[in-house]
Amino acid sequence: MSGTTTSAPGIPEQTTRPAAAHAPKDADRPSPGSRWWADGIAVAAGGALIAAHGSLLGRWVVDDAAITFAYARSIDEGFGPVQQPGAAPVEGYSNPAWLALLVVGRRLGLFDHRAVAGVPDLVLYPKALGLLCALGILVATACAARRLVVRSWLVTGAAGLLLGANVSFVAWMFSGLENPLYACVATVLAAVLVRAVTTRNLLGTGPAVTSGLLALVAALTRPDGAVLAGVYPLLLLVTARRARLGARARAAAIGVAAFAVPYALFIGWRYAVFGRLVPNTAVAKAQELPDAALFTGTTGELLSFAGWPAVLVAAALIGIALTRRGMPRAALGAVVLPLALTLCAFGILEPDWMGMYRFATPVWPLGVLALTLAAVGLAERGGARPRAAVALALSGTLLLSWSAQRERAAEFRAEPTLPMCLIVNRDGVVFNEYADRLGIKNASVLLPSLGGTLLTSDLKVYDLAGLTEPRIADALAAKDAEGLRTYAFDELRPTFVHAVGVWARKSGMKAPRLTAEGYLPLYRTADGGGDWVRADAVEHPERLKRLRAWADRVVPAAFESGRDQCGDVLRPGQRGPASAPEPR
Repeated sequence: MSGTTTSAPGIPEQTTRPAAAHAPKDADRPSPGSRWWADGIAVAAGGALIAAHGSLLGRWVVDDAAITFAYARSIDEGFGPVQQPGAAPVEGYSNPAWLALLVVGRRLGLFDHRAVAGVPDLVLYPKALGLLCALGILVATACAARRLVVRSWLVTGAAGLLLGANVSFVAWMFSGLENPLYACVATVLAAVLVRAVTTRNLLGTGPAVTSGLLALVAALTRPDGAVLAGVYPLLLLVTARRARLGARARAAAIGVAAFAVPYALFIGWRYAVFGRLVPNTAVAKAQELPDAALFTGTTGELLSFAGWPAVLVAAALIGIALTRRGMPRAALGAVVLPLALTLCAFGILEPDWMGMYRFATPVWPLGVLALTLAAVGLAERGGARPRAAVALALSGTLLLSWSAQRERAAEFRAEPTLPMCLIVNRDGVVFNEYADRLGIKNASVLLPSLGGTLLTSDLKVYDLAGLTEPRIADALAAKDAEGLRTYAFDELRPTFVHAVGVWARKSGMKAPRLTAEGYLPLYRTADGGGDWVRADAVEHPERLKRLRAWADRVVPAAFESGRDQCGDVLRPGQRGPASAPEPR
């Protein structure tokens, strides 16, 4: 039986026959003019630029990343998915695929073991993974470009330049969080589908299974990564309209099954182990149903950050490429579809407190890939004037985007989001010292900044933010502040409480309530929060005055000098500069 073909002029035909039997014609795809070495140079140069920009952030790793670090340590040491040895299993992370990479690194001795050239491997290893993922994005870009344009090196080089200049992309690629893996998987998916379109094998089993498995990895990297499971079926819908319905249904079913079956097994395992169908972190963050105002607000803010002039230029180039005859429109659709879905996912998520558009990380490489493929494709199919116009537009896009981000980039580099080392020095070390100086054994602490604390505290840690504490997560989701306080004071009864800023307001754990519950202040903040100790746990009250004087000196010092340095190896019971004796 002959293969069934697709759609419109300028769109490569689809067939159910093997790709080898139907190699694309020259009219469908230009013969690659770039040598592999030229693409390799472009990948290396782009990676170097991204790494150079990332180095401006120094040793910064965001504290939330250290929560996953703590889980990786517990799993590797045989305690299971717990935040600390002896704690109950709670899915206090939402990135199991990234967690798996950290566990492997620790098992191989590459992570959480030592310092290399004075830099802790807790910092080096996740940043190295981020760089590898950045290189993977550029390799995927080159592979896609080689199938659609002659000067593929130009696409890859421009992509590296645009991504390297984007502070949102660079910051979260080197934050220690899962963003680089998510962005890499999304870009590889686009490249796989570009290949499937250009080889007329979109209906084949290979692209269907590969697309489903890549979407699975994305969903196991970030919950919103599940949107990528819709890319392959939607691409079949828009590019294979003239194919037999049975062939399309079969291909879509294979792709969906490759994602849904293992993902359903994972959900079953999650429920069996943790008793929830979603991560505990999702409950704590209390994501509400999206509405139009949320979507337009968050996406509008993101596009403003990118620079509206740059966005309009990019949209115009992509739009022209998608409507111009002779352009590989179906292949471009394989890039635009995941771009649209990840942008929609960003738009419906509640704004993230970490700032700098953390949830938009996959949007940047997909957007850059669509833009550079459109620009170079249009230039190669036009005369001298169109080429000059496209070159001007691409250069203008870079300049306008850089100008829009410059001030924000400087601010972020000067004060990046909640460094892990700050929490190590401010919370982990300080509360260890509180317990030591007061002579309290088997102490516990309730606080909202968890990562660095888990890595260094020898106290039992309770999470005021609810990420690793299901009852608190439920109270936060229900907006039941009184229920949260009742649970904390009547059931947990932590030895120490630390609540400041938004968490002092959100939980109501300020001076009047803490005093009423029998807590004594150790360090006070202007908002009524601070560090408190349960009075009945203090056997030596005569030590409190000197301890408060010590805290008044040490806690501010942590904010001044403790953001970037916190020791070569982090272990429970850590003491640091905070342990220096107080003046007599």
